[in-house]
Amino acid sequence: MVSIGVFLLLLYRKVGLGIALTCSAFLMSLLSLGISQTATVLMETLVDPISLSLIFASFFIMLMSVFYKETELVNDLTRSLGRYIKNSKIIVSLLPAIIGLMPVAGGALMSAPMVDVEADKLELDNAKKAFVNIWFRHVVIPVYPVTQFIVLTAALTQTSLDALIVRQIVVVLVMIVIGYYIGLRKTKKTKSKNINIEKNPKTNFKVLFVSILPIIVTVLLTTVVDFDIAFATLAGVITILVVTKKKIDVVKILKNKAIWEVTLAAFGAMLLKNVTISSGASEILGDALANTNMPAIVMLSFVPAVIAFLLGSTSGAVALSVPILSGTVAFIPKTVSLLFISSYLGYMVAPTHLCLVFTAHYFKSSISSSFKYLIPATLVSMAAALVTYLIL
Repeated sequence: MVSIGVFLLLLYRKVGLGIALTCSAFLMSLLSLGISQTATVLMETLVDPISLSLIFASFFIMLMSVFYKETELVNDLTRSLGRYIKNSKIIVSLLPAIIGLMPVAGGALMSAPMVDVEADKLELDNAKKAFVNIWFRHVVIPVYPVTQFIVLTAALTQTSLDALIVRQIVVVLVMIVIGYYIGLRKTKKTKSKNINIEKNPKTNFKVLFVSILPIIVTVLLTTVVDFDIAFATLAGVITILVVTKKKIDVVKILKNKAIWEVTLAAFGAMLLKNVTISSGASEILGDALANTNMPAIVMLSFVPAVIAFLLGSTSGAVALSVPILSGTVAFIPKTVSLLFISSYLGYMVAPTHLCLVFTAHYFKSSISSSFKYLIPATLVSMAAALVTYLIL
């Protein structure tokens, strides 16, 4: 409990998730295992293939997102795609989803200006603009294999990435439908007049293909060829270096704190899991939950969602929930998927969720005004996850 308290305090003091996870893991280990066994657990974590895969995958995922921004490939992608799509409803929902392919903290701020232009044509108020941007920015992530959230969940529970994605397709479809119903259903249809977009169809298609190729390569290697996620994301990074025509200052990019913060968070999550298991803390917490006689479905939906809401972090919620629930719940695709979705949806409505904060600020809308759209959409999506858990 002391280490969890320190973890929460560090996050409250706005210390990075990676540092908070690692410090709390070391503190728990030193208090419960001592120096000698702490060194042993540390070495086991550093040489564990699953841990190494997660750490390197997290590093390359963040590197890809930074490269996309620095080379302006993301701008090429959105502009060239706009050449083929004229409906403002589609554009206003698709553009945040495309930006969502780059798992960067606060990334909704990148799509907000584009959404703002198209949303004005649909006469959306500021609160609904914020909802549409935040919701569709995140809607693809539960089935997107190149995001740290789902990679971390699969690694911690030793569950197949493909198995998780397949189970979460239904939830994503429901999220798309409810997002459209709440945010866009009653708006008028308009045609978008895109400017500064290459008018030559062949040239435009080439720009679109080149800009999305690194993502295609990474996803295909992960899902079709069954490459380790670390090697697949490395291939995506290399693809960016090959296709871009802009000079990349790699040294400058490697100084980006966000890259190392996410990488450290991956290490800290695995270390915390190993320490929790080695110290017996997971058994104590699991037994305490078991004594409450709560059904597994309640624990898997309630515990991760509450932790994610309090932390404002899916990764943090997963990292804490897995060892807590490991002694009570068997980790199979069915249970792991519900744990992930619960964490994810709890994070979506967390007042400390950076994308939510940035989006509300950009659109000059209070977070509470966005909740009248965000909370119903989240509840419906959670219901879809529970139904999927019960019948599939």
